[in-house]
Amino acid sequence: MSSLNSMHSAISLEDIQQSCNDDLSTLNNDTNETVIDGSCTDLRNNRRSISKCEKAFSLYFRDEIRTIDFVLVWDEYNAEAQTYRCTEYRRVYEKNLEKEGLQLEYEEAEPNGLHFIKIHAPREVLRRYSEILKLRLPMKELPGMIIPEIRTNTLIEEVNSFFKRFVRKYYVDQTIFPTLKHNFTAIYSRDKEYLFDLDMPNFFTAATRARIVQFILDRTRFTETKNDDFAFGIDRLISEKAYVAAYPLHDGDLQSPDSMRYLLYKEWASLRKCLHYQPLDYVKEYFGVKIGLYFAWLGFYTHMLIPASIVGLLCFIYGCATLYSNELSEDICNQDGSIEMCPVCDYICDYWDLKETCTHARITYLFDNPSTVFFSIFMSLWATLFLELWKRYSAEITHKWDLTGLDIQEEHPRPQYLARLAHIKKKSLNIVTNTEEPKVPFWKMRVPATILSFSVVLLLIAIAMAAVLGVVLYRMSVLTALSVYGHPMVTSYAILFTTATAASINLCCIIVFNWIYVWIAEYLTEIELLRTQTEFDDSLTLKIYLLEFVNYYASIFYIAFFKGKFIGYPGKYVRFFEYRQEECGPGGCLLELCIQLSIIMIGKQALNTILEMLFPLFYKWLNTLKVHVGMTTENGEKKINARKYLQWIKDYKLVEWGPRSLFPEYLEMVLQYGFVTIFVAAFPLAPVFALLNNVFEMRLDAKKLLVMYRRPVGQRVIDIGIWDSS
Repeated sequence: MSSLNSMHSAISLEDIQQSCNDDLSTLNNDTNETVIDGSCTDLRNNRRSISKCEKAFSLYFRDEIRTIDFVLVWDEYNAEAQTYRCTEYRRVYEKNLEKEGLQLEYEEAEPNGLHFIKIHAPREVLRRYSEILKLRLPMKELPGMIIPEIRTNTLIEEVNSFFKRFVRKYYVDQTIFPTLKHNFTAIYSRDKEYLFDLDMPNFFTAATRARIVQFILDRTRFTETKNDDFAFGIDRLISEKAYVAAYPLHDGDLQSPDSMRYLLYKEWASLRKCLHYQPLDYVKEYFGVKIGLYFAWLGFYTHMLIPASIVGLLCFIYGCATLYSNELSEDICNQDGSIEMCPVCDYICDYWDLKETCTHARITYLFDNPSTVFFSIFMSLWATLFLELWKRYSAEITHKWDLTGLDIQEEHPRPQYLARLAHIKKKSLNIVTNTEEPKVPFWKMRVPATILSFSVVLLLIAIAMAAVLGVVLYRMSVLTALSVYGHPMVTSYAILFTTATAASINLCCIIVFNWIYVWIAEYLTEIELLRTQTEFDDSLTLKIYLLEFVNYYASIFYIAFFKGKFIGYPGKYVRFFEYRQEECGPGGCLLELCIQLSIIMIGKQALNTILEMLFPLFYKWLNTLKVHVGMTTENGEKKINARKYLQWIKDYKLVEWGPRSLFPEYLEMVLQYGFVTIFVAAFPLAPVFALLNNVFEMRLDAKKLLVMYRRPVGQRVIDIGIWDSS
């Protein structure tokens, strides 16, 4: 096999492209590069000719038969990658991959020093690991079998038919995305292959192939010695600089009309389609169940925000329409004479006139009017209805995508979990996976890790509370300083200015703490020795959500339920460390709560959206620079290298999609759901801003996945995980 690989490495691009030479303008035998002189039109025409040749081998081995299921990349210009240690790691690792049955094909070194190794999983490997992973694969159809039509309640059908008349043009276009045929599946077994439709052209899909190869890459050792328990897995090799990347390929570029990636980009990720329904079945087929469920949940949540937004907007319009008919605010603004109010601080503040808070009183009425009570009741019912309807919709999707038979016990242990327990001699047989697994010592390892994790989480919660206290002291000091001036205009806007700046400072603290929380939570979860990736993700999610819940909501809870409630009265103030407590404005704390909520919610969403697009763009730019190294002639002119249009090179420019990349997306939406439901009475426009954000968020997330990230390895899950109970 190694001699065959060496022979393949010696084959030049000129030999591969022999059939395409008529379409290429000039071929340099020394550099294997095509140099084009002329206008942009000539370049586009040449790009089309290269594309025709590319289809023959860009997604396949050189024989144009075996598919490329995964790609490994290493960089010869990296000094660490050229060391004897890393060279030996690669040699042993690739030899062990071939022992597992994988077929490797080596590409010649690129001018930029990148070496690409293509991996193909033969059918025998796919069959063996499908049985090990207990994958559910399509069964043969029984002749004459008819799948009964699923019928729902008659009333629901009538309601649906009524709405279809109005939203028909926003449904998924059946001519572009035909309804996928439903196949019955079962857990694959080589002993019962007669039950499965092995002759189906796409029996082992690209997602299944990538998942199996990823499983092998994660568990293959790269040293021949047994001293290092952690000497396995592609992640460790990447961290050791032996490789720089490992990824499956997209099925084409964004200009290939015959690829699913192009179709999804044009018909799903486009902002022009932001009001259309999503082709969820095709999203699931391309990206896997886990990502498909995320977009299903996000789409359902966004649809449910429509009635909440309409009612909230009507309540706000009612407040605007009746603004000058409110007796309380009119009494404050148009009072005869003056009403002296007590000083806001003990020594340097003077008495002030209630009329100075006229602006504050009017703005307060916009959000605190009789319609607020109705809206609060409506949102309580809406939140309950949302959860119940999602359970129904989730069950429907679970059945449709054949996820009902998935058992978490069928999931294999995490490689990191096995490595940390490699020294444990006591093992037990897992009757589900039929493999021996180490037994974690409860008192010696499990209890100390749990206690440490619990203690650190409590400490981080205390730090978040301390930050809230710091913001409270800032508000008190700034409000006192502004009150010293005694000017009516300053007094009128003092509360608004103080609350707005304090909320902005709080938002900055939240962002900084979030970065710290994620890093610490990942470390704590790793030492808890959780067996499967699902258990690991759920524990990590719970920690970060708890910490960010306190981080985001602590200041809001303080304003809503504690501020101004225990201050006492003039002559007998309740003091804290001999200081008076912070007081609400004349109309209560609802306006301050509204300002705090709007700045944190809108500011967080806007910042997240910007960063979610900028970070991938930056990393993609870095990868693109690396690919373009060596793309200049001796005269300093740019050369057009035909090889850079190969799919594995184009995908290298993209950003890696990590195993927990969906986590920040879910976290952002769940925290938004908290803003929309818990404190919506203080900010009736929260559902409106949430709806606007989500309509674009859905399409931007889709565009980000298709344009900026390498194709993720599909993960099979039964639901959206712990987010269902968040």
